[in-house]
Amino acid sequence: MTRSVDLGALLDRVRLFGEYDRNLSAIESTLGVAVRTDGDRLVLAGADDAVARAEAVIRRILDAAVGGAHITPEDVTLAMSDTGGDRSAPVPATLLRNHRGREVRPRTAGQRRFVHSIDEATLTFGIGPAGTGKTYLAVVMAVRALKKHEVTRVILSRPAVEAGERLGFLPGDLREKFDPYMRPLFDVLAEMLEDSQVNKYIERGTLEIAPLAYMRGRTLSDAFVILDEAQNATDDQLKMFLTRLGSGSKMVVTGDVTQIDLPSGQRSGLRTAASRLAGIDEVGVVEFDETDVVRHPLVAKIVRAYAGAPSL
Repeated sequence: MTRSVDLGALLDRVRLFGEYDRNLSAIESTLGVAVRTDGDRLVLAGADDAVARAEAVIRRILDAAVGGAHITPEDVTLAMSDTGGDRSAPVPATLLRNHRGREVRPRTAGQRRFVHSIDEATLTFGIGPAGTGKTYLAVVMAVRALKKHEVTRVILSRPAVEAGERLGFLPGDLREKFDPYMRPLFDVLAEMLEDSQVNKYIERGTLEIAPLAYMRGRTLSDAFVILDEAQNATDDQLKMFLTRLGSGSKMVVTGDVTQIDLPSGQRSGLRTAASRLAGIDEVGVVEFDETDVVRHPLVAKIVRAYAGAPSL
């Protein structure tokens, strides 16, 4: 079977094909079809089902490329993975362009659910293993909301619990002692914004970074509030944090229940909070798994290995 897809509206074909035609090669190798260019069209050849699926995938990513997106191999993989859903659904829209011009889009099905929940719900829980982009996407969505003037400030918080080490001996004031805990959030901010802009936001109070304990007694209005590493918060701490929600605000709570660093005798409240609130309107709970890992491919294998290992 042979079919063709018209490329007439696409001026920059590298947006669709990828560097060295990597996107087309991914379609060929995964779906078992041959893809070649013929003037202003792509010609697909192969078995009927494979060609039909390849055409649907190419039309999806073509629409995004015509709209200005640079299609990545991850976008192609995501488009090909939608075998049970609507294959005509568009490639996820660009959430943000960082200060280097790089497009940020959800790269897995779990990430798409997470982004959709943050858009639609007031409170979203993102629970899953390391490397699934929970923290990264939460900060991206916060920066996007700030740039779109949907909120007036962004508040980033973490429990001050060490992963096996003790940081209390470090010199400096509270801010300097707490910086190591917040470094993952700063890393994402540094990718999204110029250093000078981050500093300006902090100086103006537009961006606030604080330990979880400092949330008590506050009402957080017109803000995008993120609690990261929430598996290291107790039931009482999570209740305290969640009840800080004020008008015009969104909250995102992220954590990995397989990496709890609380002292012996203290129980994580993350899973309990998500279970109790899951049925409430305006609350979304998104579960990630190893298929959503977007770090080095070895990370997904490590996650699977530890998931099946007995507790020590």
